[in-house]
Amino acid sequence: MMTNNDCLINIRGKLVSLDHPLVMGILNVTPDSFYAGSRKQTDNEIARRTNEIIEQGGSIIDVGAFSTRPGAPEVTQEEEMARLRHGLTIVRQQQPDAIVSVDTYRPDVARMAVEEFGVDIINDVSEGGITGRANVPLEAHDGIPEMFAMMGKLQVPYILMSVKPSICPMMKAFAQEVEMLHDLGVKDIILDPGFGFGKTLDDNYLLLKDMDKLQEMRLPVLVGVSRKSMIFKLFGYTPNESLNGTTIINTIALQKGAAILRVHDVKEAVECITIFEKTR
Repeated sequence: MMTNNDCLINIRGKLVSLDHPLVMGILNVTPDSFYAGSRKQTDNEIARRTNEIIEQGGSIIDVGAFSTRPGAPEVTQEEEMARLRHGLTIVRQQQPDAIVSVDTYRPDVARMAVEEFGVDIINDVSEGGITGRANVPLEAHDGIPEMFAMMGKLQVPYILMSVKPSICPMMKAFAQEVEMLHDLGVKDIILDPGFGFGKTLDDNYLLLKDMDKLQEMRLPVLVGVSRKSMIFKLFGYTPNESLNGTTIINTIALQKGAAILRVHDVKEAVECITIFEKTR
């Protein structure tokens, strides 16, 4: 089985080790993300959240400008870019040395973020555009998704998220997609099993049980379960009441090999990793 210390990602020419799991803090520059506490739109709100993520021990700031919650309204590419330009300008001013990722499924948005702001990682929830945001296929040329082709040009680490409902079809798809990305010259790939995307409540927990099998891919794994419906629907809660469940699932995910935790609550995730590390 792969261990985290087999994983390195290249950030601006520097190899970053995942020997110790990292925390990715969520910064949503949106008015409608599912967890109200993550919505930051004014200059002061964005600046405070940026600094909070780093001060609480986060290693990566993940900036999103397009809510992927169920039923969220469509956002044009132009609006997504405008929100990101506003947010990334402040993030880079406040924390110029921080590792920054952008959460987008649009190739041109990814290019803008990397070329204009030096964004370090692209975090794509659409499995390369194979499924699109709402199971609407995006364009591909000669069988190659446009996002994959764009990542081959941008040459930054890429988070490939699965919308498959269970571990076996997920791993088969990942194997094909990783091979395609490698052929395009993409060297740094992080796998995200996609909790909450294309999965029922039970699917999510069966996937959590089987998640250690992803270690066979010998690639780092990111887990993003923070305050999601797989927690609050299980208990009839709201996202606001789902921190404890988030911490429990994050702990299980670490035991099963997660190298990055994507969270709203950075301090609690850092504490979770610290305690987990004491047991290794």
